[in-house]
Amino acid sequence: QVVLVESGGGLVQAGGSLRLSCAASGLTFRSYTMGWFRQAPGKEREVVAAVTGNGGRTYYADSVKGRFTISRDNVKNTVSLQMDRLKPEDTAVYYCAADLNLRDSIPPDRANEYDYWGQGTQVTVSS
Repeated sequence: QVVLVESGGGLVQAGGSLRLSCAASGLTFRSYTMGWFRQAPGKEREVVAAVTGNGGRTYYADSVKGRFTISRDNVKNTVSLQMDRLKPEDTAVYYCAADLNLRDSIPPDRANEYDYWGQGTQVTVSS
């Protein structure tokens, strides 16, 4: 049984930082591209960042480039999202997701390509 558990969300002022973490179990972690998505009220779920199993390839949405950093620890089976210079428009529920990707190919940026999902963690950025 695959379980993804996010943590680290909360309320922060604009310009501040948060670090999200996702702990994975029940899967061969190294074989999965890990992604972070977010969904704001009334909007579709969108990709924020993703990283391949070997950590060699990353993907960032244009809206977060230069502010967010994704990283993973294949020993601890965790993936993190460091979010700096947060903006009110970053407010959303953030989800961790896993995509089986044995070839470490370019991380997918569509939600329907991911196999497993966490329950989400709320991030609220006040102005």
